Amino acid sequence: MERVVITGYGVVSPVGCEVADFFNNIVAGKNGIGPITAFDASETGVTLAAEVKDFPFERYFQKKDAKRMDRFSLFGVYAANEALKDSGLKMEEVNPDRVGVIVGSGVGGLQTIQDQVIKMHEKGPNRVAPLFVPMTIVNMAAGNIALSIGAKGTCEAIVTACASGTHSIGEAFRSIKHGYQDVIFAGGAEASINQIGVAGFNNLTALSRNTDANSASIPFDEKRNGFVMGEGAGIVVVESLSHAQKRGAKILAEVVGFGSTCDAYHMTAPDAQGTGAKKAMRQAIEEAGIAPGAVQYINAHGTSTKANDAAESLAIAEVFGSTPYVSSTKSMTGHLLGAAGGVEAIITIESLRQQVIPATINTHEPMAVPFHLVVGKSQPANLKYAISNSFGFGGHNGVVAFKRWED
Repeated sequence: MERVVITGYGVVSPVGCEVADFFNNIVAGKNGIGPITAFDASETGVTLAAEVKDFPFERYFQKKDAKRMDRFSLFGVYAANEALKDSGLKMEEVNPDRVGVIVGSGVGGLQTIQDQVIKMHEKGPNRVAPLFVPMTIVNMAAGNIALSIGAKGTCEAIVTACASGTHSIGEAFRSIKHGYQDVIFAGGAEASINQIGVAGFNNLTALSRNTDANSASIPFDEKRNGFVMGEGAGIVVVESLSHAQKRGAKILAEVVGFGSTCDAYHMTAPDAQGTGAKKAMRQAIEEAGIAPGAVQYINAHGTSTKANDAAESLAIAEVFGSTPYVSSTKSMTGHLLGAAGGVEAIITIESLRQQVIPATINTHEPMAVPFHLVVGKSQPANLKYAISNSFGFGGHNGVVAFKRWED
């Protein structure tokens, strides 16, 4: 059994595309939600989203890449290259057959699908782009990352809706723990802020139709009425401790547990009793070898929907009681769907490193819960263990447990 650590990460988010700026903005409570600019959303009834602003495309791409990769793949490749740089890993100095990629997405190349279906309808099937399929299939974020960095080990794409990023990190942890790989780039990428994405989630009654950016994504608030669509990518470098120490890598945190369950309850709604979520959280801390009281911070899934926040609150309360501090950073980033787990893992690790708990902003009428719901402003804390929760349509539950790194 190998011990498993995190040695680098990269992020694309509505509040920054540099990890330091990103986390500083999270701690400061910067709201990344604003009016939709990607398309005319007036007919959908939804006006707000958490869009990526000022994406530094030129850092790793040429103009032709925008015609060969969907936006979700571009986000993933950018975040992976940032993670590679952050980790200090030199691909020419390691065995590429032992470096893998596990990066998921909830939807994949939805913008390309939309554009090409319209083109087919208007101009005929012969006008569909030759690269339509490799631009849209969900595995191509992982595939393009492997191509970009030269990783020749396992290359997989986990698709478990909004739990995809967390499941990717968890499966990377297990693969390295049991000795199958030395390094895996893991996380999620998503770019679904377009007509079909917003219309689909809105018609499912999952999205907030609030027009005020400061009262739309309000997790654990009594007046919550749906989530706000976000986009971006979060990629972490998961590595065996022995491999990291051998190359003198800086270590950001240790991965100590993973839980994965299914509600087997409903296509979209969580089990109202939080049964699957409870099991996943218990699995993660049992693998970590710690008691519930050892977990001081939970980065909650916290989508700002009636059903999720109620079920997750119940699950947290039953597993952890009044001990942990809990917040949902989706109040700032919106819901990044399959990328949420990757981005929120970075937040959770940085919280351990910087000993601070980010707040749930804009929640003014918090639900009655026994645990410490951090709202309004971030607060300092003495943290050793933290977990990150992700739950997805289909009843998918994923939880990863992290430990502050101590030499």
